[in-house]
Amino acid sequence: MNMLSTFIKPMHPEGRKFVAIFAAVTLVLFLIWDVLGWIGVGLTIWCYYFFRDPERVTPSREGVMVSPADGIVSLIEPAVPPAELGMEDEPLTRVSVFMSVFNCHVNRVPISGEITAVAYRPGKFLNASLDKASEDNERNSLRIRMKDGREIAVVQIAGLVARRIVCFVTPGLWMQTGERFGLIRFGSRVDVYLPDGVEPLVEVGQTMIAGETVIARLDNPEQKG
Repeated sequence: MNMLSTFIKPMHPEGRKFVAIFAAVTLVLFLIWDVLGWIGVGLTIWCYYFFRDPERVTPSREGVMVSPADGIVSLIEPAVPPAELGMEDEPLTRVSVFMSVFNCHVNRVPISGEITAVAYRPGKFLNASLDKASEDNERNSLRIRMKDGREIAVVQIAGLVARRIVCFVTPGLWMQTGERFGLIRFGSRVDVYLPDGVEPLVEVGQTMIAGETVIARLDNPEQKG
């Protein structure tokens, strides 16, 4: 049973219809040629794996900010949060996590707080690993106010293959660190804008686990330990 749980993960409900479509096409492919059918089996398994939604162990320590996505840190740089969120027009440190088609695509809230704004903006479908994807691509942005009044922004960005951003939350909701807030289908990126003065604890090229990998500490460094 433990071995099975290592390989078989729960699937997010968003993926059920896609797995059903892949499975139906696979049956047709078997009628045409067995080789095509087995290719379909492989693609169906991949589709199930893409929509996996494993449980995560989120750090319980106060002031810990976690990654909102599985993937690789592709960029760390100063940038102004999306204008549609209505935040101050000052650069904040932006940490970008790129998700390939093999990563889990369920997104999680980086830090506890109230969702004060959710803003969708249509756009292009450039490679999500590119810097200009933050400006040009389709995106869905969240503004989150923590209990101390500081705010962060989290932005779901569609990629070259992605064609659907899904967001589960609405303004007014209080979310806990690590709770699921959305997903992006088939390759994408999530940006996090850290509060002013907060430095990231991750590096470009580092592998991230949504809801678990600590990307920043919000407390005063002098108070650590």
